[in-house]
Amino acid sequence: MSRLRVAVGGFQHETNTFAPVQAAWHDFVTPGGWPGLSRGPALPEALAGANLPAAGAIDALKGEGHEVVPLTWANASPSAQVTQDAYERYWALLKEDLLREAGKFDALYLDLHGAMVAEHRDDGEGELLGRIRALVGPDLPVVASLDLHANVTPAMVARADALVAYRTYPHIDMADTGARAARLLLRIAAAKGNGRPAKAFRQIPFLIPINWQSTFVEPGGAIYRRVIEADDAAARSGPFGVSLAMGFPLADIHDAGASVAAYGATQREADAAADEIADLVKANESGFAGRLYDPDAGVAEAMRLAAKASRPVVLADTQDNSGGGAPSDTVGLLEALVRGRAPDAAIGLLCDEEAAEIAHRAGEGAEINIALGGKKVPGHKPMHAAFKVRKLGDGRFTGTGPFYKGLRIQLGPMAALEVGGVQVAVCSRKMQAADQEMFRHVGIEPKRMKVLGLKSSVHFRADFQPIAEAILMVAAPGVVHADLTKLPWKKLRPGVRLSPRAA
Repeated sequence: MSRLRVAVGGFQHETNTFAPVQAAWHDFVTPGGWPGLSRGPALPEALAGANLPAAGAIDALKGEGHEVVPLTWANASPSAQVTQDAYERYWALLKEDLLREAGKFDALYLDLHGAMVAEHRDDGEGELLGRIRALVGPDLPVVASLDLHANVTPAMVARADALVAYRTYPHIDMADTGARAARLLLRIAAAKGNGRPAKAFRQIPFLIPINWQSTFVEPGGAIYRRVIEADDAAARSGPFGVSLAMGFPLADIHDAGASVAAYGATQREADAAADEIADLVKANESGFAGRLYDPDAGVAEAMRLAAKASRPVVLADTQDNSGGGAPSDTVGLLEALVRGRAPDAAIGLLCDEEAAEIAHRAGEGAEINIALGGKKVPGHKPMHAAFKVRKLGDGRFTGTGPFYKGLRIQLGPMAALEVGGVQVAVCSRKMQAADQEMFRHVGIEPKRMKVLGLKSSVHFRADFQPIAEAILMVAAPGVVHADLTKLPWKKLRPGVRLSPRAA
């Protein structure tokens, strides 16, 4: 294969249309859990070494001797809709990049999420791909990597030559997925228009709550093992493959939900691959469910298990998971831990910039009377109490777990506060609790705790499941709703079941 010039860009956001706070331009520009907006030559350096799709794609392209043309990359933490201003500002930068490099590159790789909803466009990625096609034309090879939670739409499938989704949840294969997408793009480009794959797209007729989408448990594990087998086999025979996206079910749009995109040498091959995986998901419908505890019951069960355990019992505070669009500032599980007098307990990350600032002004060892959390979601209340400042941190550290590994994290001022014997890891910029280093940064050693409350739904499993005695899913107050039947749906396409059928 001759040396190719491959353009690389990205625009990532997972949109919870039921969340209270939108994603504005500053959310994409400011670094936090992920790098801030990066453009041109600064892009590869900003992402280097991180478990991110664009980083994996860049490494793969360079490793095979091709030239990378960096465009613009941006990411914001999950939240409500992306503002029209933010969406159009990003597009203005990317459009400028594409026009500047017009005719100077041979293929385009995009690092997308697949579940972006903007104020003015429900199909954020489909709209973006349409605008890109209008600039680069129908013949330029375009491949995008997608999150496992992508709400894939017919427009996305039509406007990209191929879509390549993560295979793991927790997403420990983000960089690997970018590399796979880049290699598929190279194979399509090498065919020079003669080997573009036939496409097949299938949508699953029920929503899958994110709590039960994990590939670390069943049936997700077995389903994705088959996806990997089918995808790898297809890739060995040409620029083909199959991807399953579980969907992000907290977006009230027409095409929310799980789907399969398959690519083959013929339409018959693509259809057969898509049907096999879609049928496998449907056959396992009843397996996508599990037990949810209310906060007090969850704490009581955790204490019962912890009394005889040598490892922490994890309580997943799933409905206040910032990775699903929540502000991560509700205190329902924290209050239950204090009420239950849970021994050697810690919870985090609770995002409260004001509380962190007060703690830093007071200093380690001080006692502060504050209203903690409960400020971002209408109807929620903070916890009024006297807290001891145990440890302070600047919020700058590097992720060490499989999911956030290598990310240079910047969460602003952080503090470990103690109330009723329970330690609370407080941050100034929200990020879900999916890496042990988040707690260690403020002096809390997760392995020494008996009970750990984690504001996360599934990603915590990558770093915490190996050290956990047991994991309990808790439905404390929050906007990452575990019961999708209680939401006010208006736009979801007809016929889609709001929860999996029981066996």
